[in-house]
Amino acid sequence: MIDYRPYIAWRAAQELEDGDIVNLGIGIPVFVADYIPPERQVFLHSENGILGVGPTPPPERVDPDLINASKLPISEMPGASYFDSALSFAMMRGGHVDKTVIGALQVSETGDIANWAVPGKDVLGVGGAMDLIVGARTVIVATTHLAPDGKPKLLPSCTYPLTARGEVDILVTEYCVFRFVDSKMILEELVDDMSLERLKEITPANFELSRNFRVVHRPDWLKQTAS
Repeated sequence: MIDYRPYIAWRAAQELEDGDIVNLGIGIPVFVADYIPPERQVFLHSENGILGVGPTPPPERVDPDLINASKLPISEMPGASYFDSALSFAMMRGGHVDKTVIGALQVSETGDIANWAVPGKDVLGVGGAMDLIVGARTVIVATTHLAPDGKPKLLPSCTYPLTARGEVDILVTEYCVFRFVDSKMILEELVDDMSLERLKEITPANFELSRNFRVVHRPDWLKQTAS
């Protein structure tokens, strides 16, 4: 089975701009740190109290005290700073984070997002997801197109408990990129190994085609990584 997660993380990283302060959620989003174009200076924030997260360190340089929100090892960039949870959440709630890249269980065609609870299953709590999604200026969802059981994640309306309503700006999956404009879901990009007809079959959400719609080819080195 092909693992498309590296491609999703890489594609989401292309949405980050020079000077951005960005929080990476757990799961696929934390790997965005490994794919930020080197010419861009992006300041990665983690709600467990660091600004200046770097890419995944090599095994010989892992520090067990340096972890991200997924409890995975991180490196630190020059000038990185540390703070307590109160200040970290104040940054998120106060609008001081430019973008967040976050995962999702479901996204609706109007930009609603559900990413913290599945009905009938035990949950530990919503964590900082609501603070991030409402507080960040731009919300980028990085997720697989379908759930592990094959059920669609992109729906006319979410059926799971909502995290936030109408806050998603960009959605990146292994097959495509959508942008949300005026509560409409716009298809901007499609990979060349997925047809538009097949995409519609696996996407119950209604969407429109962008004027700038384009078909793209996955980088060959990412194909090799994912095989």
